[in-house]
Amino acid sequence: MNKSMRWAVPFAAIGIAGLGIALPGTASAASTSTTYTASLQSVPLNTPSGAASGTLTLTLNGDQATVSEHVSGLADKLPTDKATLTALGIPTSFAGAPFPHVQHIHINGQGTCPTSSADNNGDGALSTVEGQPAYGAIGTTLSTKGDTSAKAATDVTVAPGGGSFTYKRTFTLNKATLSAIQNGTAVIVVHGLNPATAPKATLSTPNSLGVQFPGEKNKLALIATAPAICGALQASQMSSTPVGSSPTGGGSTSGIEDEALLVAGGGLVLAAGGAFAARRRSARQS
Repeated sequence: MNKSMRWAVPFAAIGIAGLGIALPGTASAASTSTTYTASLQSVPLNTPSGAASGTLTLTLNGDQATVSEHVSGLADKLPTDKATLTALGIPTSFAGAPFPHVQHIHINGQGTCPTSSADNNGDGALSTVEGQPAYGAIGTTLSTKGDTSAKAATDVTVAPGGGSFTYKRTFTLNKATLSAIQNGTAVIVVHGLNPATAPKATLSTPNSLGVQFPGEKNKLALIATAPAICGALQASQMSSTPVGSSPTGGGSTSGIEDEALLVAGGGLVLAAGGAFAARRRSARQS
């Protein structure tokens, strides 16, 4: 190998490596995250149309989910009258507290929210069980802390509360929920109806899940567990984004590819310049 070639090869390597350009096969592809969104709307019969709503975004990276949610228009506070609380199966120690709204990612149903036709017993309200054919069973509990499994489904101590709230948490998804999200059958359901607008049956009918607080003579009333707002979880148009990068319009990766080509081209220009300079020095010395 002549002098010019000996110098040209190292310069070419420096020109590419100096810009951090990975040659094919030398580095793994960047990990990606997938974003899903749900528009939470009133459940027919249970919540008047437009009275309550919310938005939820779930960003998935492997089995790690980051959930960001904001809802408004829900039941604000629990009653303060002890007789009313007792009739509803709610401990009197909860008087005036923020109304707890247990919420979940439901899975393996039809991937939709229930319609009024799901009122099988004709009482003018939709129970959690009546809604299950549409949205499925509980896969993950959107709790504020601790357990996110179905075991925490009715734990009001880890449920967000109040008429409006913002929720954000990152946690590990179980396999069943992860699969349901990816195959398009996951649905977000927020439970707990506003006493001022809820169907009368929800105030006197026991909940369909058999939930009863220790020490209470009555089972928890349907108003506390019935679905209030609901929305199917769907992949967004910007669903696949390299971690650490800025998303491009329309979710296309063409902009990223074009930028990589431009930078790679710059590396080749530097490499060619290095080789050219080496050849000129070699020519002057000979």
